[in-house]
Amino acid sequence: MNEAELRAYIAQLENDNRKLRKINSVLVDRVEAGGCQGANPYSAFEHSVVLAEQVRERTEELNLALSEIKASHRALKHANNEAALANQRLVDAIESISDAFVLFDRERRIVLFNSNFREVWAATGQEIETGVTIADITRLAHESGLIDEEYPADVSGSRVYRLCNGRWVQMSERLTQDGGLVILFTDITAIKARETAEKEHALAQKTKLLQNAVDNLSQGVVLVTSEGRVELWNDRFLNLTGVSLSEVESYPPFAALMLGNNAILQHALTAAQQGKVLASEQRGVHGQVIEVRTHPMPQGGFVNTYTDITERHKYAESLRQSEQWIRLITDNVPALIAFLDQQLNFRFTNKVYNQWFGLESNSLNGSNIFSIYTREEYERLRPYIDKALSGQSVTFEAWQRNGLGEDRYMLKSYVANIDADGNPDGFFVMIRDITERRRSAEALQLSHQLLEQRVEERTSELTAVNAKLRSEITERVEAESRMREAKQEAEQANLSKTKFLAAVSHDLLQPLNAARLFSGALTEQIQDPKRFALAQSVSNSLDDVESLLRTLVDISKLDAGVVTPDIIDFSLQNLMSTLAAEYEQLASTEGLRFRWVDSRVTVRTDSQLLARILRNFLTNAIRYTSHGKVLLGCRHVGDDVWIEVHDTGVGIPKGQLNAIFEEFKRLQPERPGCERGLGLGLAIVDKISRVLGHEIRARSIEGLGSVFAVKVPKVKAQAPVLSGPIMPLVTERLSGARIWLIDNDEAICQGMSMLLEGWGCEVTTALSFAHLAAQVQFNETADILIADYHLDNGCNGVDAARDVLTRAAEAIPVLMITANYSKELNQEVRGLGYHLIHKPVKPLKLKTTLIHLLESKQAVSSVE
Repeated sequence: MNEAELRAYIAQLENDNRKLRKINSVLVDRVEAGGCQGANPYSAFEHSVVLAEQVRERTEELNLALSEIKASHRALKHANNEAALANQRLVDAIESISDAFVLFDRERRIVLFNSNFREVWAATGQEIETGVTIADITRLAHESGLIDEEYPADVSGSRVYRLCNGRWVQMSERLTQDGGLVILFTDITAIKARETAEKEHALAQKTKLLQNAVDNLSQGVVLVTSEGRVELWNDRFLNLTGVSLSEVESYPPFAALMLGNNAILQHALTAAQQGKVLASEQRGVHGQVIEVRTHPMPQGGFVNTYTDITERHKYAESLRQSEQWIRLITDNVPALIAFLDQQLNFRFTNKVYNQWFGLESNSLNGSNIFSIYTREEYERLRPYIDKALSGQSVTFEAWQRNGLGEDRYMLKSYVANIDADGNPDGFFVMIRDITERRRSAEALQLSHQLLEQRVEERTSELTAVNAKLRSEITERVEAESRMREAKQEAEQANLSKTKFLAAVSHDLLQPLNAARLFSGALTEQIQDPKRFALAQSVSNSLDDVESLLRTLVDISKLDAGVVTPDIIDFSLQNLMSTLAAEYEQLASTEGLRFRWVDSRVTVRTDSQLLARILRNFLTNAIRYTSHGKVLLGCRHVGDDVWIEVHDTGVGIPKGQLNAIFEEFKRLQPERPGCERGLGLGLAIVDKISRVLGHEIRARSIEGLGSVFAVKVPKVKAQAPVLSGPIMPLVTERLSGARIWLIDNDEAICQGMSMLLEGWGCEVTTALSFAHLAAQVQFNETADILIADYHLDNGCNGVDAARDVLTRAAEAIPVLMITANYSKELNQEVRGLGYHLIHKPVKPLKLKTTLIHLLESKQAVSSVE
């Protein structure tokens, strides 16, 4: 019970005591008055006793209340003493704390404060006393300039002030239960100083880490403030721009960085203010291409990065040139070419494609297929498009309307394009106008029908004529029988001659082939120039012997009439690319430039005999050309194609132009050191051309050069045959190639092994299939199998190759080597998909063939 309650309780007891006394007095007066009036004495006595008892009870209660009042007075006095002691302790407590303390009542008047709070305001010259309000203190703080800066309240509600004397104060507030306010001012100057030092240290660490990070960047970096001052840079920036350290540290420095062009600096500063990123290219001090990017900073200024993009620039330039060449080639191809992606959007169209639909160049790129096809036309093409998008290649014929409204009959090919993951990502479109061919076919069919009618009419006429001929046939049968006997005797004689030539050529070419291999391996291993010249002389002599033997055998076969052409349809591109790869290297060794023009035309002739004619042309062109170039190309004339070989050699006198096709006729002089001819090359060309029925043409200007050409019929009814890639001539591609060799001659095995190992190959030689099986594991297949056709014990290379391929884990390209030039063997080897080289083997031709086989195998593996 507090003092106020105690006083109220005492006042209530005194009031009750007064009431009791008044009641007691009234009762006594009433009793006395009643006795005087003659009332019953007993009743009065009884009433008096009751009143006395009530007075006694009230008196006891009053005494008890007085006793409680005395006790309350003693408790109140003790409480006052305790309150005074607590108040003194509170004053001592707030005086002992180091912070400034002040207590406000509900009306925000000062009730209590300590000396530290008084000292805070002592600098203002004003005395702080109790009863001063917060408003007075706030006004005094602003008028006296005590507070230099005020900071917003933090999460806890405390505010921070920086005083004019440089000290920092944190103010904390708290409400009391009776609505008052307690404010505590804490001096945080030391804390602020420590935080500032820690921030400066952290900033220095971050600056150091930033500089280290910038120094280790592959890009050049420079940071420029909003005033144009260089704040940060790295050594890569100095190396790329060629700017010296003194230029960077000078002010204003960035004019030097922009090569004295202040307009660039102003442009960069303006872009940084607008928040734009600028990109440009400059040339470095060493000629390199540098990409400069300007990145704005939020507080102003910008960061420049310098990247060396020389290689990327060269690659981009190379891509642009390649694209221009591809565009040039496709725009001049007389076919409609395009590429569509999976969404049927055009990504590429050539000039002919756009002209067909009456559009400008590149106007279709990015547009959908429905920009040129109606929905009905698309539905007709949809089955073929779905096949192409699924990874298949389709070819079909259909009518199509061009931009002029003409309906043309088109041959269309959709070829799927497969990405690196083996999934189709679009397809190529190749369209050719075959309207005239279609009309010709229809006209031919009509003519065929008319011809059948005419045949029926003529049949009846011929029946009568046949009756007359039967009698003549009887007579001719007897003559034919006699001629058949004579022909059989002649064929037997020719067969004997052919076997003799084959046997002689094989027996002579076998040791010659071994000598050529040893010579080739020896030439590549000799480093001494004198010994190399000696080995080269041996190789040249072997070349002469080979040329003499092969030429004599060919002349004998042609004269004997045992050479029969194998007429087929084939693309000239494969033949010409092979010849180009073979003679380009030979021409370069002679210091000549070799050029050839590709042709995709399909011809009908014997490919092997035609290749022999062209090889003789090319050999003579290189042999009789001391400087300049040799050109191989085609010229289309009507239904034929002239395959021509041009050279800038010594030329042929006009009077000797026809004589050079005779046997043992050759021109003089030849170039020193070149292979000597026997004068039989063009004679063989003349004989082969007669066998094939091809016309040979030659023209020449003495001292300027010559042109030799052969006319070959073209094939109209077939589409162009796509050819494979040209053989690379990079010897390094053979490094590490695993080669198995089967040959029954140990000398040839040894010579071939030395030659191939000199090219970096890993060679395993064997005399037979059984010998090879004992040395290798067929689950670890080789890259190429080389087999001699003639083996021991009645075996041949075809059977040995078949046994190897049967046991091998994967397909192996096969190269067959033989001295047999027969057409039957050529057909057999070609039918099996093998490559064929005749003995004696020339190292250069062997090298190019091996590279071609290796590249073909790798191409097949990548497609799979």
